[in-house]
Amino acid sequence: MNIPTVTDSVLEVPAEIVHVHTLANGLVILAQPMHWLRTAAFSLAVHAGVQAEPHDRGGLAGLMCEMIQRGAGPYSSRDVVELQDNLGLDHSAGVSSTLASYGATMPAEALTDALSLYAEILRRPHFPEDQLEDALQVSMQELRAVEDEPTQQVMLRLKQLQYGPLSGRPSCGTAEGIESITLQDVIDFYKARYRPAGAILAIAGRFDWDEVREHCEALFGDWSGEKASELKLDLGKPAYEHISQESSQTHIGFSFDAAPFRDPNFYLLRAGVGVLSDGMSSRLFDRVREQRGLCYTVSASTHSLYDRGAIFGYAGTTPERAQETLDVTLREIQAISQGIEQAELDRWKVRVESSLIMEQESCASAVASMLSDWYHRGRVVTAKEIEAIIESITVDQVVEYWRKNPPKNFRLVTLGQSPLEFKPLL
Repeated sequence: MNIPTVTDSVLEVPAEIVHVHTLANGLVILAQPMHWLRTAAFSLAVHAGVQAEPHDRGGLAGLMCEMIQRGAGPYSSRDVVELQDNLGLDHSAGVSSTLASYGATMPAEALTDALSLYAEILRRPHFPEDQLEDALQVSMQELRAVEDEPTQQVMLRLKQLQYGPLSGRPSCGTAEGIESITLQDVIDFYKARYRPAGAILAIAGRFDWDEVREHCEALFGDWSGEKASELKLDLGKPAYEHISQESSQTHIGFSFDAAPFRDPNFYLLRAGVGVLSDGMSSRLFDRVREQRGLCYTVSASTHSLYDRGAIFGYAGTTPERAQETLDVTLREIQAISQGIEQAELDRWKVRVESSLIMEQESCASAVASMLSDWYHRGRVVTAKEIEAIIESITVDQVVEYWRKNPPKNFRLVTLGQSPLEFKPLL
């Protein structure tokens, strides 16, 4: 087995430094000191998302987030909860298609102790058998909450149509899958997927980098395990599904293929989506909701897996106005290739730059950005670099990109009294 060597690098721009440190076992540590803050945050992600679940164990990846924190190392389940509270952690855990992540925001002085606690959680979990039933009930309640919410039903089914039944499977799982999970399933999934090779630890906030690096080397340096095997993923295909339900509302979810986050032209795609759906002056909000009064909400946004992406949209309306809402919304999306105004692009640029400024005041946002950048692009993109990219975008570039990459391969899911006509499939 070839063991990689420990490597270091520093990405630096004025007032923005990101340290990149790779341990011999393959764990990558990303660290951005933000000394003007009084807080710190971290997130540790492993390749244990819902794509890695056995086909008949939907919900196992999410259940792991619950079970893994029920006692670890020298700490009982109650001890873990007390330590999280005593350290002032605002903690969270969750799964995406490919990753399971565990993190927290805290007072800066609690960072090293918090990292120590999570090293125990991630490396030495107890998986107490007497708490499995409670964890299963929590997972089942979360699933029921999703099933009772029409918007969630529509968007989760839409994601499956867009990415395929494996890549697009819901993190909440299925009732059959949750009911089938055993403690051995939990243990086997942990052994197969919770490994340091390929894992990412992102840290931001007020801390001393040399101290934190040495602490992380002591906590994770002897963690062993090669990177989990790559999964053979499926693909979605254009389709329309209607979920029949007697309701005074009609829920419309739509999606279509688009460039992933790692694509060099992603921000040209994103600019068009910004013109469509960023803010109350955007085209969808103004022309579909405000001017015509067709719906009470409408939006569109980008989404990305590692190797492919999509635009997802949603509109909520009445049965009488549902068909027109869909038709006008799709028309506005397709109209981006016919031209946009300089003022529309300028408004989007201001919103992006404002969010970048806000991100520099939030260590949690910095952590999320670093983790996403590293997973999708294999490097950290600084706020200054993003700002320069955004500033350089022109109206002609956006329109030309959308002309060469028109919306196609639509998926549609509706929920309500009657199905709609979906012309893009004809």
